[in-house]
Formats: sequence, C-alpha cells, structure tokens
Amino acid sequence: MKFTELCAPIFEKSIRDYHVTDNVDTPIKNPYPERSIEYFLYLKNWIDTVQWHFEDIIRDPEIDPKAALVLKRRIDKSNQDRTDLVEMIDSYFLDKYKDVKVDAQATINTESPAWAIDRLSILYLKIYHMQAEVDRTDVDETHRQKCQEKLNVLLTQRQDLSSAIDQLLDDIAAGRKYMKVYKQMKMYNDPNLNPVLYGNK
Repeated sequence: MKFTELCAPIFEKSIRDYHVTDNVDTPIKNPYPERSIEYFLYLKNWIDTVQWHFEDIIRDPEIDPKAALVLKRRIDKSNQDRTDLVEMIDSYFLDKYKDVKVDAQATINTESPAWAIDRLSILYLKIYHMQAEVDRTDVDETHRQKCQEKLNVLLTQRQDLSSAIDQLLDDIAAGRKYMKVYKQMKMYNDPNLNPVLYGNK
C-alpha cells in the first residue's frame, strides 16, 4: 500500500468525526493505537480541521475583540502543535529509512515527507469544504458551478500531490533521495529569542 493510500481514509474519518458536532471545543477521540503512525495522522488532520474553523471564526466582523485575542492565542498554540506533530511524523520516516544505503548521487528534496503530508491533510479539508459549497441548496447555480470548477482543480491537485509524496518515499527507500529534518526554529514563541518577550523580563 502506498503511504497516501494509508492517509486517505484516516484524513477523511477525522474530518467526518469533527463535523458530527462541528464545534472547535469537541474533545478528540482518536481511534488508533497511541503513538502509531495512524494515530499521528489522525491527530494531525484533527488539528488542521479545528484550526480551519478557528480561522473562520476569527474573521467574523462582529467578533468581540477580547474573544478574538483569546482565539488568536489558541491559533498560535494550534500552529505550534501542528509543527511539533509534523516533526514527529518526520521522525517516523527517519527511523523507517535509517538503514537505507544512500546512493552517492542521491539528492535532497525541497521539503521533508511530513511537510508534504501536512499539505495533503489540508488539501483534504479544502476538498471537503468545497464539496459542501457545491452541495448547497441556498445559492444559485452560478455559485455551485464556480465551486465545482474549483473542486475539480483541488481533486487533480490531490492526485498529483499524492503521487509526488509516494514517489518521494519510494526514492528515499531506494536511496535515490535522502531526507534531513530541520526543526522549525520559531523565534516568536521563545521568550529568549523574541525581543518583545525578553525585553519585558
């Protein structure tokens, strides 16, 4: 099984599970064994799904400024959780391919496998929500047609990205490419690196 074939039903299940309540405060009920790759993929998409809705809520022009600030803090934490999880998924791949003999002519990719999977997770969300727009009954046909055109592009993009991810993993497994993981050194979250924070000490 290709890795993106493993991802697909997990991402789709996470999105469906979230939309049972469609509430950002719904507790996650991850159905997969803890610390398995399936567990991490479900958690990754759940974080993406909740954050998708955070981003919708914060754009409400009538939102209370105090509530917006609280939500901004939640978005910041969600971004950090997302980054941490991507790095954990990359650690899974580093361990999986640690014994591969790398070809002398091997090249490195522009992004790690997990950051490509991050984009795939978000693409599943885009497809879900664009399909919802296509299915709306309270809009005119022009709206639905425009959304269908966008949906068709997203579906093609998902096919292409899935193929590219699987090809990258095949290349890493064969030693034609190698991977490095650079930790996301986010300075604004670090009280020792953000001048606004360390200036207030």
